[in-house]
Amino acid sequence: MANWSEVLQQIQSVQAQGQQLQARANDVVRHNYLKALHEKTGRNVIAYYSGFLSKQVGGVEINDEDKNGFMMAVHKLDRSKGLDLIIHTPGGNISSTQSIVDYLHKMFDRNVRAIVPQIAMSAGTMLACSCKEIWMGKHSNLGPIDPHINGIPAYGVLSEFREACKQVKDDPSKIPIWQSIIGQYRPTFLSRCENAIEWSNSFVRQQLTEIMFAGQQDAKTKADAIVEKLTDFTGNKTHERHIHFEECFEMGLNVKSIENDAASDKGFQDLVLTVHHCYMHVFMNSRSYKAIENHVGGGIFKQLVAQQ
Repeated sequence: MANWSEVLQQIQSVQAQGQQLQARANDVVRHNYLKALHEKTGRNVIAYYSGFLSKQVGGVEINDEDKNGFMMAVHKLDRSKGLDLIIHTPGGNISSTQSIVDYLHKMFDRNVRAIVPQIAMSAGTMLACSCKEIWMGKHSNLGPIDPHINGIPAYGVLSEFREACKQVKDDPSKIPIWQSIIGQYRPTFLSRCENAIEWSNSFVRQQLTEIMFAGQQDAKTKADAIVEKLTDFTGNKTHERHIHFEECFEMGLNVKSIENDAASDKGFQDLVLTVHHCYMHVFMNSRSYKAIENHVGGGIFKQLVAQQ
């Protein structure tokens, strides 16, 4: 008579082996295409990927722990060849983003290009704006960079406060209505919002001026106009708004199309998108939720702890 416990264990073992073989096959394909992309451009490649589309967990955002992954990915690379940074992220901490940008600029002498296969929102847009140029596809997008504090839009808070002051001045009978709203703000919250806005704007403006438009006479004018567009709380409507290639180009960002046959020699687009789909496959079919990896296989994968 069959021992069903043993049969079940054997089935689970076979399934686990199948998953391991599938993971190894994906690793081989992904590494081959990362290497092919490096050979195509002659530049170092680091993929910075978040699994936020597949997993709603903490840690998918840009954070200080990512610096360790970048250090591992940069190790032993020929830094004189510059860096192509592939970015897929919902955004994250501005201080972490600023620190990562500073590190990469020092390691590659500011010779960094951004590639956005699909999404680089919020602080991910800041990261892209810190590069010499941004490569995007028809399906790619950046996003607004207006800062949020505990999920609350800083621009929205200040706008609401100004409106409250105006209405109360014009009609004191509205004091009780606004008092219930403004009373929810903790002490120094307005100052925190103002500081966050100033920090975000000045950081991106500096990166655009000194990196993307370095040496151009109208660099500051261009940077000011782009920051104004990316922080337009009223015009953008929501922090989740997707800003696609055409609008990025119109606002003045140095964006290039991965579909441009002349630039890609009809191969660049395929390599970028194949790499992208490899990472999407990893996140959808494993416990991994973040990857920082170079074209020679160095870097890290962060995984969810398996349930007992």
